Amino acid sequence: MEILRMDRDRLLRYVVQQLHYTLPDDFDPRMDIDACLDEALARLHGCINAVRPWRQDCFDPLHSTQYCSFLYFLANTIWRHTASTETPTRLFLLNKALNGIDLFYEIEMPPVFFIGHSVGIVFAKASYGNYLVIYQNSTVGKNHGVAPVLGEGVIMYAGTAIIGDCQVGDGTVLSQGVSLVNTHSPGQCTIYRGDAGRVVFKPTRRNALLDIFRI
Repeated sequence: MEILRMDRDRLLRYVVQQLHYTLPDDFDPRMDIDACLDEALARLHGCINAVRPWRQDCFDPLHSTQYCSFLYFLANTIWRHTASTETPTRLFLLNKALNGIDLFYEIEMPPVFFIGHSVGIVFAKASYGNYLVIYQNSTVGKNHGVAPVLGEGVIMYAGTAIIGDCQVGDGTVLSQGVSLVNTHSPGQCTIYRGDAGRVVFKPTRRNALLDIFRI
């Protein structure tokens, strides 16, 4: 995969410098990042090539959504291999500072996902199906310790939430501003806000995933 504006070594220095400027302590993350960078880039490569609007086989570190996903993959890959929290925590905080997203390194995101705009997104330690789409100011959260289970191809438009004991079926679309709380979705539907806080399930008219992913 081509890295725009820099090569692998420059990308390594770029991330290390960002960490030092954002969190100016004496910790040196270079060894952890160097050891896991290639695997993180390979995971990112698969995600980039699946997103239809993005140029295949090409990573732009100045593309905020791509870089946001890269920082997650890097933090998660390091944590998987080392079980250390030092470098992953710093990468998590860097991602939060740069992109306004709360995406913890222990969360297992699916191989392919798309973040429309990262600002205000919060991910709980839930179960996420492949081809997830999520937009700004959206939340996946626990309720009394219970986390949602999201199927494949779930789309969360801006300002949506999935909270608590929710079994969200494949192909569920949450329209703008909808909150699903301790409520199951049958899948292959679009959820709208109804009266008195209720939600309304309607058949989805077209598959919006085809606009976003190469599937």
